[in-house]
Amino acid sequence: MADPDPTAAETYCDFAHELADAAGAEIRPWFRRSFDVDAKADGSPVTIADRSAESAIRDLISARFPDHGVIGEEWGTERDGAEWVWVIDPIDGTGAFVAGLPTFGTLIALLRSGVPMLGVLDQPISGERWIGTTFPGLPAETRFGVHIVHSSSTTELRESVGYATTPDMFTGEERTAWERLSGSLRRARYGIDCYAYGLLALGSVDLVAEASLQAWDYLALPPIIAGSGGVMTDWSGAPLRLGSGSRVVAAATSELHRAALGCLDQGATRYRDG
Repeated sequence: MADPDPTAAETYCDFAHELADAAGAEIRPWFRRSFDVDAKADGSPVTIADRSAESAIRDLISARFPDHGVIGEEWGTERDGAEWVWVIDPIDGTGAFVAGLPTFGTLIALLRSGVPMLGVLDQPISGERWIGTTFPGLPAETRFGVHIVHSSSTTELRESVGYATTPDMFTGEERTAWERLSGSLRRARYGIDCYAYGLLALGSVDLVAEASLQAWDYLALPPIIAGSGGVMTDWSGAPLRLGSGSRVVAAATSELHRAALGCLDQGATRYRDG
């Protein structure tokens, strides 16, 4: 398979912006409004905004790239064996959205043969958008609006600010690993869902480690982190792709990433998803 040329990569980036625009148009009218909140089988909340935003994205993909696959949190999987697959989380942080907090985000990933090549993190209330690209043969970069952004130069855990959505996402030995890592940081904080990864790309946050995730929760994020100069993998240090499992760690520098993996017990079989 030939690598995509710059024109094709630009086409996908432009289209990803269209997808985020369409999702935002569905989400904004419901923000801080009254609506029903349903519970899915796993107990997580879902709203009309989640469903309508994903529907808008899927309709555009079907019209423009009918051969592409789609994996979405709300409406399931279509053609997931295709060479190009879009992975969608229309509202990452639905709990924050329901509470009226502008720390949720729309996550859109484009995968080729299971590997993330493009990722979008859009905050439709604040108007903030990150887009990262890692197409082979082309320079990796992350843009925040029109500006190319870079992660921090922090290399030591004791100088780092780290995030996780909640300590409750870690169970058993995962919790022990997180406590070992968070206890090594200058400061550990919680909340803000995918927004923490955007702040990492801006250089405001140095580290994010999480568990209990689904593919749509994180596959848009590796291109954003890598394009800003950071590193994002699973807890064993393997690159993230479709089927990677539920545990991720992102760091501003390769040195910091190695140190974090050491705290998470890099390579230990008990952290591998079976």
